[in-house]
Amino acid sequence: MADPHPARASERAAEREDKRTLFQKLVEFIKPGPDSTDELIETLAEAEDKELIDAESRIMLEGVLRLADMSAGDAMVAAPRMDLLDIDSPYDELLHHVINTAHSRFPVYQGERENIIGILMAKDLLKLQRAPELNVRTLVRPAYFVPESKGLNELLRAFRVNRNHLAIVVDEFGRTAGLITIEDVLEQIVGEIEDEFDIEGDDGDIFALADDTWRVAGDTPIERVEEQFGVELDPEPDGDLEVDFDTIGGLIAHRMGHVPKRGERHHVGGLEFLTLHTKGGAVRWFKVSRLPLDAQS
Repeated sequence: MADPHPARASERAAEREDKRTLFQKLVEFIKPGPDSTDELIETLAEAEDKELIDAESRIMLEGVLRLADMSAGDAMVAAPRMDLLDIDSPYDELLHHVINTAHSRFPVYQGERENIIGILMAKDLLKLQRAPELNVRTLVRPAYFVPESKGLNELLRAFRVNRNHLAIVVDEFGRTAGLITIEDVLEQIVGEIEDEFDIEGDDGDIFALADDTWRVAGDTPIERVEEQFGVELDPEPDGDLEVDFDTIGGLIAHRMGHVPKRGERHHVGGLEFLTLHTKGGAVRWFKVSRLPLDAQS
């Protein structure tokens, strides 16, 4: 039976031919095969230059290749920077910490921070609002522990199989070295993953919170911060040098002499900047509060 749409059939055949041709070109391009991962990555860069693959594809392919050589210790959040919940804390304190840090999962400890007893989902904590007779311990889920040496390829497979999205990383002595999430692993392949707090846009960088503080993006223009809070932010503690910065994150990092880590605080212009979230060597979010008058001098 004749094809009622011969033009479409020829287009489909042409597309198939084009795809085969592209694949053949790529195979021919990399022959003879590279001898190392570094050579293969260089080959991918050359393939991008010749427009055989686009930039996004090259970045992802490079990420996949590098993932094979990385371990949990390479991508984890170190133990001192972990946001933990104390199982013996009152409910109000637990809820306050969950709201302030804005994570969906929290390692839970008892006694010492080193003693991780499980994982608490933020959504599970809300169950206590409707059923206060429940014990928070009944909501704690088993923790998934992995060694620092565990390969990221293997860890990603484990995350997919056991449906855990967070693992506690332990060192060779069994001590807590940090934590790693499925997002941390995927970011090694696809780059930074934006979440609900990664809001872009001119009007999406300062948010008022219920406790009379503000969540401020690190890339917020300094002028906007000054206008919002009615302050002047001096880039130099002593005001001796002329230094220009565009963003509040850049200004704070300059004044501190390093990119602040999660939990670090800095005072300037009568404001306290608490670092909430960092990614890619830059601050993504600060929590900003006004200092009492007697602490502003």
